[in-house]
Amino acid sequence: MTTSTNQVYPVIWHNNSVSLIDQTRLPNEYSFVEIHRSDDMALAIKTMIVRGAPAIGVAAAYGMYLGAREIETSDGETPAGGERREFLDKLEKVAELLRSTRPTAVNLFWAIGRMMKTAYESLGTVEEIKQTLLQTAQAINAEDLQTCQAIGDHGLAALPKTPEKLTILTHCNAGALATAGYGTALGVVRSAWREGRLTRVFADETRPRLQGAKLTAWECVQEGIPVTVITDNMAAHCMQRGLIHAVVVGADRIAANGDTANKIGTYSLAIATIAHNIPFFVAAPLSTIDFALTDGSQIPIEEREPTEIYQIGDTTLTPSGVEYYNPAFDVTPAKLITAIITENGAFAPSDLAKAQTKQVV
Repeated sequence: MTTSTNQVYPVIWHNNSVSLIDQTRLPNEYSFVEIHRSDDMALAIKTMIVRGAPAIGVAAAYGMYLGAREIETSDGETPAGGERREFLDKLEKVAELLRSTRPTAVNLFWAIGRMMKTAYESLGTVEEIKQTLLQTAQAINAEDLQTCQAIGDHGLAALPKTPEKLTILTHCNAGALATAGYGTALGVVRSAWREGRLTRVFADETRPRLQGAKLTAWECVQEGIPVTVITDNMAAHCMQRGLIHAVVVGADRIAANGDTANKIGTYSLAIATIAHNIPFFVAAPLSTIDFALTDGSQIPIEEREPTEIYQIGDTTLTPSGVEYYNPAFDVTPAKLITAIITENGAFAPSDLAKAQTKQVV
C-alpha cells in the first residue's frame, strides 16, 4: 500500500527518546515534545499532548520502556533472582503511574499489559529484559500502523456502494495523530480518497476541546482532502439536507456486545443517523475491544476539568456562579451501529467475537 507523502507520525522513537507531536498546539504550531522519562510520558498523556486511544497505547508502551531504563537494581547485593524481582516490582509502579493517566481508553491498559507480560516472560539479565521491552514497544508502534491501514481498506469495502462519490462525516480526531500514523476513522477516509470514492469530509468541531476543528481538519488539509468544519449541533441539519452519506468515528473502548465509548457527542450523532437512514460505522483495532466488559454500562467515563467548557484561551465564556458537567466520552449502544471495522474486517456488533479469528473481505 502507498501512503501519503505528508504522512504524520505522532509518536516517534528517535535518538534514544520519544518525540511527540504536541497536539495541544495544533493547528497553529507544528512542534514536538521530547520525552526522556516515564513521568514525562505520563504527563504528556494526561495533558493530551498525545491523544487518541491507539496513539496513547503506543506512547504508553514507550513510557514503560523509559521507566524500565530508569530502574536501578541492587545487583550483587541480592540473592539469586532477587535483582529480577526487584526490577519487576519497580516496573509495576511505572505501569501503575501510566494506567492512572486516562481511564477510558482501553489501548492504554492493553499496551501496558503487553509490556508487563513481556517483562515477566523474558529470560536473561535485567539489561536484556530492558532491551526486549524497547523492541516490544517498537513492535506495538509498527503493528498499529499496519492495523490502521487494514482498517482503512476494510472500511472502504464496507462503505455504501452508492453514490459513487461519498461525503463522510466524522467526529473528534481518529486520524494519524490519534494512532501510529494512518488513522482508524480517518484511515477509512484516506482509503476512500485514495480510491476516488470520497468527495468531501465533514468534520464536527467537537466541543469542548475542538479536536475535529483543530486536528481532523489539519490532517485533511495536509493531504489535500476537501474538508468542511461544522459545529456539533449542525450535523443533523446536514443529514436532513442530504449532505452526508455515511458517518465514520473512532472508539476509545468497545464492550463485548458492541456498545462503544467515543468522544462526547458521538451518541447523538448515531441517533441522528437512524432518523435519516444513514450508516454509522465505528473504526477501531481489536485492541480497543474490551471483551471483559459485557456492555457499555461498565465502561468508565472520564470527567475533565470545567475550564475546557467555560474558557477558550484567556476568554471566559460563561457567567460566574454556574456549575459544569464535562464528561469526555459517551457510550453509543450497539443497536445504533451499522458495523465495527477492525483490522480483520467489518462486523456487526453482535458478531464481534468473530473478529478475533475470522477475516472478512
